[in-house]
Order: sequence, then C-alpha cells, then structure tokens
Amino acid sequence: KVGFEWECHNSQPWDKIYEELECHNSQSWDRSYKKLVSFVNELGHARIPIKFSLNPSLGNWVNAQRQSYKQYLKGNTSSNMTGNQIKLLNKVGFEWECHKSKPWDRSYKELVSFVRDFGHARIPLKFPLNPSLGAWVHTQR
Repeated sequence: KVGFEWECHNSQPWDKIYEELECHNSQSWDRSYKKLVSFVNELGHARIPIKFSLNPSLGNWVNAQRQSYKQYLKGNTSSNMTGNQIKLLNKVGFEWECHKSKPWDRSYKELVSFVRDFGHARIPLKFPLNPSLGAWVHTQR
C-alpha cells in the first residue's frame, strides 16, 4: 500500500508540496553538514573519501556537494547549492577539488594533523577513519 489517491481535487497544491520537500532537503543538508563538522573537529580536515567505510552516506554527501558546486559555478539552475551552504562549507575548510593539491603533500599534512591530535604516527594500514592515510603511511614505511 502506498496511499494512492484516486480523487485529486482535495489534494494539496503543488506549491505546498514543493515547500515541504524544500524543508526536508534543507533539514537533510543540515544533518549531513553537522556530521561533516564533527568529522573535521575530530580529524582536522574535510577530505572524506567517496567510499568512506565508517559512514558511506557522508562520503556520498561530500561528493554530491562537490558536484552541485560545479553546477552552481556554471550557473546551472538545477544545482541545489546556495550561497549560504558554500559559506558554511568554506568555514570548515571544505576542499572543493581535492585532486588539485599534490597527493604526497596532502597526505603529509593529514599525518601532521594526526600526530598533533594523537601524539604519535602509528597509523595502521587499514585505518578506518582515513583509509587513504593508512595506505600512504604504509607506503612511506
């Protein structure tokens, strides 16, 4: 059962339905942003991989923000990105194009941040919070 309505004359106007969807999307964005802020506070960066095993939905959300931002910059009206969202993401050091910084330098900065936070550089190969950092440290060894 999906609750299909056979009589539509009593249904809500489209404006009201659209308003409700916008509100839901805004709340969903806010929840994901709060998860990103927690991640940044814990690890000191916002480079969440698309396939983030500890929170796959956050990895997908971060990727969606990058894609939506590209559309926003092109003036594409289908982008859901707002100026306020861009400001909030910039505030936490969001990297719109992670591939622009050199991989070694980026990983080194992540290692320095980890050492500053935890007091050691004993990062295992399969480090669930940041799999790419674990692999990079292993390669350096």
